[in-house]
Amino acid sequence: MAPVAFGEAFTAEDRAYRGSRFHDVREALFSNRYQRVWGGPDEPPLPMHEVTLRSVLQGALRFGIGSFFQQASERAVDSGADLRWGADRRGFRRLVHPNGICLAGRWEITEQTPYSGYFAQGSQALLVGRYSTCCAETRRGHVRSLSLVGKLFPTVDPEHAEPLQTANFFTQQDIGGESTDYVNDVELRNAPNTTVLRRGAGFGTLLVSGLVFARVDKEPTIRQLYQIAELGKPPIEPTRAPTFMRLLMSEKQQRIEGASLDFRDEIMAQIFDRGNPTPKRTLTFHLEVAEDGVTFGTKLRERRMFSNWHRIGRLIFDDAAASYNGDCVIHFNHPTWRDDRNDPSTATRVNGRKVR
Repeated sequence: MAPVAFGEAFTAEDRAYRGSRFHDVREALFSNRYQRVWGGPDEPPLPMHEVTLRSVLQGALRFGIGSFFQQASERAVDSGADLRWGADRRGFRRLVHPNGICLAGRWEITEQTPYSGYFAQGSQALLVGRYSTCCAETRRGHVRSLSLVGKLFPTVDPEHAEPLQTANFFTQQDIGGESTDYVNDVELRNAPNTTVLRRGAGFGTLLVSGLVFARVDKEPTIRQLYQIAELGKPPIEPTRAPTFMRLLMSEKQQRIEGASLDFRDEIMAQIFDRGNPTPKRTLTFHLEVAEDGVTFGTKLRERRMFSNWHRIGRLIFDDAAASYNGDCVIHFNHPTWRDDRNDPSTATRVNGRKVR
């Protein structure tokens, strides 16, 4: 199925969102697979969806360029929807990160922490993730910006019957890209560096979308973590969210060899044997948090330094699929910026409007 046109504005479907069932979201993501059995002898190659500034601008002409990018940014922040099907049930093309692979597993906090919600010790949640790259390039040996975003469901029952409000997180390499050959060596942070000139042909899209996002919200290169710190928390309990989070692939994961290997094949090989549809292994990421960090440089070359990282838990994925719905239907809500991450009254956007 070819990707449909860009369609990024906030819709009635977004407005109607009241929560999702883990089972429904997982079923959607594991449908419409590009390969029925990963690595099977008669399976087609994984598609490479390309998003260039030209293609984006062509789509933008329908609305006006400024309006198009602004609607996309507003929808990313304002919509809590977990799945965005669209009127024709075909989803929407992504402005960025068009090529990805979806994962299913669980979130676990194993160590004592000072935080609330699902950052508290003993927290366990079902988890849906999407591992992706910024632009069209998916292959080892090229500059890529790899990313892992996630969606927590506050339950450990895959068949939980009632829709649940989810909490989302975003982690990424340098937003402009890095030359990291193995996914094992990637450091994914909610506050990555930015080297815009590394983006190459994607420079224009990155620059325009970043400028517009900053106008719609604040701090386009940091994704705060308060959604997770507020998930399942009693309303009277104060929010206590970490400032920084990073994900590191477990040192026990195998290193997958292969020249020009697609990162999606690399992730699949962590869990599956080629040609066998049954998962054989799990994929684990260490979860670390920190409070100490500084930002310096310019918006075109922004750097961050951190200290005192603490390992508090892990993400364990036991299934994965590269699918059309995983590229065009799944949606992860971007948390609006709070001047005080623990105080909802300092939010930048409220009820679809920028208020500060």
